[in-house]
Amino acid sequence: MIAEQGSFAVGGTVLKDSVGHTYHGDHAYVFYQKPVDARKYPLVFAHGVGQFSKTWETTPDGREGFHNIFLRKGFPVYLVDQPRRGNAGRSTETVTISPAFDEELWFNRFRVGIWPNYFEGVQFSRDPETLNQYFRQMTPTIGTIDLDLYSDAYAALFDKIGPAVFVTHSQGGGVGWLTLPKTKNIRGIVAFEPGTNVPFPAGQMPEEGKVLTLSKKTEGVEVPMETFKKFTRIPILVIYGDNLPETDERPELYEWTRRLHLMRKWAKMLNDLGGDVTVVHLPEVGLHGNTHFPMSDLNNQEVAKLIYKWLHEKQLD
Repeated sequence: MIAEQGSFAVGGTVLKDSVGHTYHGDHAYVFYQKPVDARKYPLVFAHGVGQFSKTWETTPDGREGFHNIFLRKGFPVYLVDQPRRGNAGRSTETVTISPAFDEELWFNRFRVGIWPNYFEGVQFSRDPETLNQYFRQMTPTIGTIDLDLYSDAYAALFDKIGPAVFVTHSQGGGVGWLTLPKTKNIRGIVAFEPGTNVPFPAGQMPEEGKVLTLSKKTEGVEVPMETFKKFTRIPILVIYGDNLPETDERPELYEWTRRLHLMRKWAKMLNDLGGDVTVVHLPEVGLHGNTHFPMSDLNNQEVAKLIYKWLHEKQLD
């Protein structure tokens, strides 16, 4: 049973013109639900590039997503549309949005298969309607991609709601790394296939972190050691799916392999400093065929059990 639910905007800025008229924009949009007899820590869900909170809702093939799965387990859930995306589309920038005929590229990059063929054993329904829904959950960024702006809004959310666990996906992983130093209320992070903005101490960046991504940015960023050590204060779980090639024959696939290698080095560096970072490659724990979206794959209930087990072990439930 639901004890409370609602929605609100958080973060953002106010512009004024020369005569004092105002414009409120660049905020995040948040929908939340709190169950009766809720668990101690809420879960805050952050989507990835080209997505909005739909990532965590009903799966493309019509099953329950992490929103409902964890709500049923008693967790308060906060679904966020980051600034300039989805329900938070009130951007402070002037932009022109044009159709980009790139869905086949995302089919590959999100590791569903190599267009138009699906990977053998992939945890993605081959029903054409599922692919239709999958493509329709993408949405444009209305303005410049600005991870600092996004993380400011998430930090404002954590400051508003209090201690919680951050569950991130893809580009949202990079936003999560930026958010942690900006608030005292993140008690743990679960990062699905994080990409971009991985923090390393100055002068200690691994080679994988120096490589330019397909988005023309380095995977890693240098931060002061004092900032880096903040990542040792909370438990962190990093998860990558299947079909990660060990050669760069297809750069859009190998980019995720390189990220897995980078996050393992990141975890070791933090753990050597007393941190608690676990990196899980799902095939190594018996879950096969996962795409870039394990939270909505056909085996998402099994993935959720893995997450719940970790939350319980870390006393975050």
